[in-house]
Amino acid sequence: MSIRITALYLLIAGLSIYAWKDWFKSLCGLILLMAIISHGDMPTKLFGIQGLNPWNFLFAMIFFAWAASRSRQGLVWDMPRHITLLLLLYLGVVLFGVVRAALNPGYLKEYTLNSLLSEELINTIKWVLPALLIFDGCRTRKQVVMALVCLLVMYFLLAVQVVRCMPPEAVLSDSGLIDRARNKLDDLVGYCATDLSVVLAGGCWGMLAAIPLIRKRAYQIIIMVSATVIAFAMAQTGGRGGYVSWGVTGFVMCLIKWRRYLLLAPLVVILIPIILPGATARMLQGFGHTDVAGQATIDEEELASGRLMIWPYVVDKIGESPWIGHGRLAMKRTGLYDRIETEHPGTGAPHPHNMYLETLLDNGIIGSIPILLLFVLMVVYSARLFKSSNRLFSAVGGLSLALILSSLFAGLMGQHAYPQEHTLGIWAAMFLSLRVYVEQKRAQTINVDVEAAWDDSPFEKQQVLVVSTYPSSVRWHLSGDTLHA
Repeated sequence: MSIRITALYLLIAGLSIYAWKDWFKSLCGLILLMAIISHGDMPTKLFGIQGLNPWNFLFAMIFFAWAASRSRQGLVWDMPRHITLLLLLYLGVVLFGVVRAALNPGYLKEYTLNSLLSEELINTIKWVLPALLIFDGCRTRKQVVMALVCLLVMYFLLAVQVVRCMPPEAVLSDSGLIDRARNKLDDLVGYCATDLSVVLAGGCWGMLAAIPLIRKRAYQIIIMVSATVIAFAMAQTGGRGGYVSWGVTGFVMCLIKWRRYLLLAPLVVILIPIILPGATARMLQGFGHTDVAGQATIDEEELASGRLMIWPYVVDKIGESPWIGHGRLAMKRTGLYDRIETEHPGTGAPHPHNMYLETLLDNGIIGSIPILLLFVLMVVYSARLFKSSNRLFSAVGGLSLALILSSLFAGLMGQHAYPQEHTLGIWAAMFLSLRVYVEQKRAQTINVDVEAAWDDSPFEKQQVLVVSTYPSSVRWHLSGDTLHA
C-alpha cells in the first residue's frame, strides 16, 4: 500500500470519526474529496465489497451522524414547498424512467438489472444527497463561508490536476497537441475533458464572484490568480462546450451585475487568439476548409463533432412518444444507437449529446417540465443573490449562478439531464444559495438585519426572541419543544 493511499485511509477514518462531533465539517471534507474521487489511484473497494469505496463509506458515516443530530440541533426542514415538490417530481421522473428500462430493456444488452439500479438510480440520487445535507445543516454565516470556500477550493484542485497533466504548449501554440493530449485526462484526473471544461468554466466565474468577499488586497490577488489558473485549465481541456459556456456565462453575469466590465469584452476577444492559439484553433475546428473550387467552406460535421448528424435521428424518435418519452437510456434501449452506428459507422453516440434532447427522449415533455423548471428557478434565485449588496450573499449567488448557467449552456452540446459525479459541486452550490435565499427572506419577514440573521442558529434565535419579551431577571431554558421558566 502506497503512502498516498495510507494517508487517504487515515483521512477518511479521521473525518468519519469527527462526523459524530461536527458532521458539517466532515461534509465539507467530503466535497473536497470530489477533486480526486475518480483519480486512477483512488481505491474502488473497501474490504472487497463492491460499491463500498472510501467516498461512499465517509458519506454513509456523515449521513448517519446528520440523522442522529437533527433533533439535537433543532433543525427544521424549511425548504420552500415548491422546490421540495419539484425535487420529488424530479425523483419520480428518474424512478419512473428506470422502472421502464428494467421492464423493457430492449437493445440494452450490457446492463444487468443490478447494474441498472446501481448506476442509473442509486448513483443518480447519491450525487444530490450531499447538497441536501448542506441545505439542511448550513445555518450560520460561518458554515456558509466554509461551504463556499470548500467548493471553490475543489474546483481549484481540479484545475491544478489538469494543469499538471496537460502540456502548456497544447494551448500556447497552434500545434494540434491539445487534441491528442486531452484524451488522457480521463485516466489521470478521473473526469473526461468535456465535463471538466464545463465545471471549470463555471468555477472560474464563481471564483471571481467571491473577490468582494475578501477585504485584504493580497488575498484578492490570490483569488484572481486562482481564477486565472482555473480558466487556463479549462482552456487546456479542449472542451468546446466549456469554451462557449465560459464566454456566454461571463457575458450574462456582466449583464446582471458587472456591466462596466462589458467594455473589456472586445479586448478579451482580441487577446485570446494571441495568448492561447491552441485553444482558439480547437474552438474554430471546422472553419476555413477549402472545397474543390477553392472557396472557403465550413465543415458542419467537424464543427459540431457529428452532432448535427445524430440530432435528426433523436428528434424523430422523440416524435414517436413526445409526452412521456421512452424511459431511461432510451438511445440504446430503443435501438437508435445501433441504427446510427449501422448507417454511420464509428459515430459512437450512446447518448444524444444534448441535455435537452436527452430528457425529452427519455422523459417526454411531461417528465422534462419539473427538471427544467427546477433549474430555471434556481437561476432566478441565484441571480437575485448575486445582485445583492451583501458580499457573502453575492458570492454564494455568483458561484451558483455561474455553475448552473455553464451547465445549461453547455447542455446544448452535451452533458446530461441527470445528476452525475462531476455535477455534485453544482448541486451543492445550488442548495447553498437556496439556504442563503431562505435565510434572507426569513430575515426580511421578521424585520431583522440580513447580517444579523446569521449571528445565531435557529435554535438560539428562538430562545433569544422569547427571552427578549420577558424581564431580564427571568431565566429560560429550552427542553424539547417546551419553554420553562
